Amino acid sequence: MFLIALLITLREGIEAALIVGIVAGFLKQSGYGRLMPKVWLGVALAALLCTAAGIGFFKTAGEIPQKQQEFLVGAIGLVAVGMLTYMILWMQKASHSLKAQLQQSVQAALRRGSGQGWALVLMAFLAVLREGLESVFFLLAVFTQSPSAAMPAGAVLGLLLAVAVGWLVYQGGVHLNLARFFRATGVLLIVIAAGLFAGAFRALHEAGVWNVWQVNPLDWSSTMPLDWSGVLHEDSPLGVLLGGFFGYTHHPVLSDFVLYFAYLLPVLFLFLRGSKPAEPSSSQTA
Repeated sequence: MFLIALLITLREGIEAALIVGIVAGFLKQSGYGRLMPKVWLGVALAALLCTAAGIGFFKTAGEIPQKQQEFLVGAIGLVAVGMLTYMILWMQKASHSLKAQLQQSVQAALRRGSGQGWALVLMAFLAVLREGLESVFFLLAVFTQSPSAAMPAGAVLGLLLAVAVGWLVYQGGVHLNLARFFRATGVLLIVIAAGLFAGAFRALHEAGVWNVWQVNPLDWSSTMPLDWSGVLHEDSPLGVLLGGFFGYTHHPVLSDFVLYFAYLLPVLFLFLRGSKPAEPSSSQTA
């Protein structure tokens, strides 16, 4: 869980840190450094809102009956998977031209006269808010399915590393190959999201909402799930690790396998296809 939390907050944090760092660096180079306090205001407001949302969701989940709690776990899981999938596919396309697009947006904001500072506040606020809420939902979904005391430490370390990367971008001392970074982490997060997707429907089954394919995957006439607890218990250290990364359970049913691959295969195909470098046209190669 430590590694999963670190990966989530590092990736999401780097996206937000890159945006803020590029905006800050552009303002510094353009002679608009006086507007930086407003950028930090947007960052601070978004961070506070994300923290409050995370605490609120976590406390609320512990105060509702078990069946409704399972429904909430499943719903949060599906929302997290949806947000994560959109983010992965969007960033895979945007990473090639992120800096140029941001600089154009900042230039447009600076041309708006007296409201230029507040436009930058909004830009920084939305960048951090989007990545922060994605992190909150994804961490909550993973934590409710596989609780671990190490997760907060991994999340904090990931955020600190992301802030360091953003500071280096601001200082101009590092140039990341965004396409390669988001391709590598994207594949791993898609695998994690597939397990989370199947796990969300397990929670919905416990809530009495999802009752499809609840049969033994090796014998569809039996409603008894497989039992691999003698080989690898889901509460063992390796079982917890595999549960976090792949949604492992030692008593899977057909639904787990169907939903896992129903998410994994098409999303991975779309991601890898879109990550391929553009091939030169015939006119260029002639």
